[in-house]
Amino acid sequence: MEDVRFFLLSGLSGAGKTVALRSLEEAGFFCVDNLPPSLLGKLGELVIRAEGRIRNVAVVIDARGRGLLAAWKEGYADLLRLGIRPTILFFEASDEVLIRRYKETRRRHPIADEGSLLDAVRRERALLEELRAKADLVFDTTHLRPEELRETLFRHVLRDDGRTRVQVHLLTFGFKYGLPLDADLVFDVRFLRNPHYDPELRPRTGCDSQVREYVMADPDASEFVSRVEDLLRFLLPRYEREGKPEVVVAIGCTGGRHRSVAIAEELAARLSDTYEVRRFHRDVRREEDERAERSSACAPPE
Repeated sequence: MEDVRFFLLSGLSGAGKTVALRSLEEAGFFCVDNLPPSLLGKLGELVIRAEGRIRNVAVVIDARGRGLLAAWKEGYADLLRLGIRPTILFFEASDEVLIRRYKETRRRHPIADEGSLLDAVRRERALLEELRAKADLVFDTTHLRPEELRETLFRHVLRDDGRTRVQVHLLTFGFKYGLPLDADLVFDVRFLRNPHYDPELRPRTGCDSQVREYVMADPDASEFVSRVEDLLRFLLPRYEREGKPEVVVAIGCTGGRHRSVAIAEELAARLSDTYEVRRFHRDVRREEDERAERSSACAPPE
């Protein structure tokens, strides 16, 4: 199970576990909050039965489990027996900062049954002392804002395999069918010469090598792709640093069938060495679908 990344998150209430878990979930991790530690082995068995479909897991165990927390060592050992070596991430902050955060949010501390809030923080720290000693990484969030914690997490945890985590979604569309609502960046390639006016290329799409070669033969096409690639290579690391899990890059032409698709395919080929790139050609079959609908509507009833 060397290809499974299993993160065990723990730490003090108010120290940033929720921010960390949300960041991992956005990065594609299978996440479980407040799991009874005795079930860690069962979760490990589920991961094994998934046969590679679950490769990244993040689980939070903390003082909310009260008496159940004591079983964390047994759960940890169960994972090791299954061949899964969990990485323990521990989150903490100073007593003063934790108290201030609780007062600002007006939330109840999970073990504040009696005594002051400071007493609860100190009891929780004592409960988690042994788990903290076992931690692979300790994050002190005393002076970190949530966005800084996300950046620190990405730098020390999510990028330790040398790969980036932000996904690039290349979405092609036809302007005559409307702009996509979920685009972060929009590029218009209607200035490129149009394969639509070539009778041999008109039935094809930008996924076809002949159409792609025709579009890229336009001198402006190669320069345009290079400039967009440079822009994305500048922007994407900065989006990733802010914790943005995906960037939707919309590329449009008149009908969303030829030029936009060809340009997106070329961009995907150039970026896929660094980023996970997904392509969505929204309108590439729109004309055929509309013709089929009109034909069906005009057909006489049987």
